[in-house]
Amino acid sequence: MANKDVFTFYNGVSIPSIGFGTWQIPNEEAYEAVTMALKNGYTHIDTAHAYHNEENVGKAIRDFGIAREEVFVTSKLPAQIKDYDGALQHFEETMNNLGLDYLDLYLIHAPWPWDEIGKDCTEGNIQVWKAMEQLYDEGRIRAIGVSNFSIKDLQAILDNCDIVPMANQIPFYIGRDQKDLLTFCKTHKIVVEAYSPLATGAILDSPEIKQMAEKYGVTPAQLSIRYCLEKDTLPLPKSTHEARIIENAQLDFTISPEDVAILDALKDVRAN
Repeated sequence: MANKDVFTFYNGVSIPSIGFGTWQIPNEEAYEAVTMALKNGYTHIDTAHAYHNEENVGKAIRDFGIAREEVFVTSKLPAQIKDYDGALQHFEETMNNLGLDYLDLYLIHAPWPWDEIGKDCTEGNIQVWKAMEQLYDEGRIRAIGVSNFSIKDLQAILDNCDIVPMANQIPFYIGRDQKDLLTFCKTHKIVVEAYSPLATGAILDSPEIKQMAEKYGVTPAQLSIRYCLEKDTLPLPKSTHEARIIENAQLDFTISPEDVAILDALKDVRAN
């Protein structure tokens, strides 16, 4: 794919093509981490109610002085909330935590509670989606979507929605083949966001990835993040170290189609 600065949802809203992820960053560290990201050019910040760091993520954005319209902010509804009123209530909690007037993207964090992975919550997801459609129609959110949704989970929403989800944020990295899901999302004009593009660091010691990174004169992390872009997914790298925050956004190179195919063929490359 060609280099591009943004992805564009089907409603015309643009989202910067690299996000700064804040999963596993405690609230007490989030202020400094987000400030470092903003200082180094990130304009897309991703958080969630379940991360318990919305307060300092929002404070960092407000204190940094960047114009609100120049930073794209995502948060997520807790996975266990599966009713209309609960969705509206937790959205208000998120907005109070962040201290912002509107949200750029709001996602259902998962199709099931994290302590009941795989549970059929179809009816609850439909109710939650209706609440999110209402918030979108009211102008409280510029775009709405889901996270960790399979084809089956997405189809249930598509069969019952007025507004098609604009994003699906999923775990995506070299060795985790999500081909069918990517194809489904593309067919329905759903932007795929790639969280854990480094598999929380587990793929960085892969000999194959190291060798190819050396060929391109980049780090294994840069190659892994760039791979997500080559697959037309939007990566959300996370770090609390400024050098790595800078490095993760330095992706001004492309991976040849032949090398992308080699990376596609790798299966589980996570370190044991």
